[in-house]
Amino acid sequence: MTPRRVVVTGASGVTSFGNSWKEIRPKLEEGKNAVVRMPGWEDFKGLNALIAAPVRDFSLPDTYTRKQTRSMGTVSRYAVLSTENALRNAGLLGSAELGAGRAGVAFGSCNGSMNGIVEFGDMLMNHDTGSVNGTTYVRMMPHTAAVNVSLSFGIRGRIIPTSTACTSGSQAIGYAWEAIRYGLQDIMVAGGAEELSPVDTAAFDVLFAASTKNDTPELTPRPFDRDRDGLVIGEGAASLVLEEREHAIARGAEILGEVIGFATNCDASHITRPNTGTMEKCLRDALQSAGLPPDAIDYVNAHGTGTTRGDEAESRATNAVYGNSVPVSTLKSYFGHTLGACGAVEAWLTLEMMRDEWFAPTINLVNPDPACAELEHIMGSPRRISTEFAVSNNFAFGGINTSLVLKRGS
Repeated sequence: MTPRRVVVTGASGVTSFGNSWKEIRPKLEEGKNAVVRMPGWEDFKGLNALIAAPVRDFSLPDTYTRKQTRSMGTVSRYAVLSTENALRNAGLLGSAELGAGRAGVAFGSCNGSMNGIVEFGDMLMNHDTGSVNGTTYVRMMPHTAAVNVSLSFGIRGRIIPTSTACTSGSQAIGYAWEAIRYGLQDIMVAGGAEELSPVDTAAFDVLFAASTKNDTPELTPRPFDRDRDGLVIGEGAASLVLEEREHAIARGAEILGEVIGFATNCDASHITRPNTGTMEKCLRDALQSAGLPPDAIDYVNAHGTGTTRGDEAESRATNAVYGNSVPVSTLKSYFGHTLGACGAVEAWLTLEMMRDEWFAPTINLVNPDPACAELEHIMGSPRRISTEFAVSNNFAFGGINTSLVLKRGS
């Protein structure tokens, strides 16, 4: 069959700057990040990094009953609220189409909710099942976000959980794109979510990859900057409603953008050290799937973690494919590293920036590191760019690479 076109008809999220582009853009314009010193984290002996970018004042609407929410940890609640708003944007909330078998879910996170893991851990440590209940496992399981999205909105098509660390959200979008492109579904909810935990920060802290600018959280992370000292963990979610183009047109949906290319591969060389060669191949494969040459791309949304090896490898792969003339910036300088959510949050906000022809700079990037390959960084102030095509890239522990090629909406 001829591959079908896949458009975005709804998008929303949960972030430390708000849940809509209307809320988020003014925060980006301020040029300040969401990073703060976390109260209580100094109580963890040996934890050096005490900063993060939390979501503030989050709650689900009162329309959600206890029966619905008892199987949801925070990661699932983020996923469900972002999906509710995305489906509403798309004009599909409550639609019978969601339960007809031609709509599915592809959703990722690094893992399930930490409180479920703690409950099982308490059982193992104390030899007592008193902390475990009927929802402990479903809150903890790695596909908890995908399942709760499906359950909350009666989506009965295929379900594709992705749990590939920092590429969970972008892989979910890519696999959803493939499901529609090749005729397996007509509609897919795709995205990623993550809840904040000091455990996530500790995972990077012990690798000396977490920022310890505890007294100046506003100055970190500093992606690609020579004075960077590591990443900062964030949290949140984003959901995109992907739809076969003719199906969307037939029901009069607004088209926010289009996914026209995707690639993913694995370094298979080192579990935490990125490989420039396979990263570069992923970027080229995504362009090939989109049928575009590198010079067609007007903007690159970088992964940009602010780690030494990550930034160096990514910059070299990006330069090898796009040279040093395509504008590049990373949103992690604002939200921190939202792990399983970042690929979805960044793809969503890239589409929004394309629609506005307004691109946020990488804040805290003052002196590009000469150890990184040269790129055309957007620094200091936003940039007005009329774009037709953009790319959003993500790279994860395990050597997992993703690249999404996006087209501006009509």
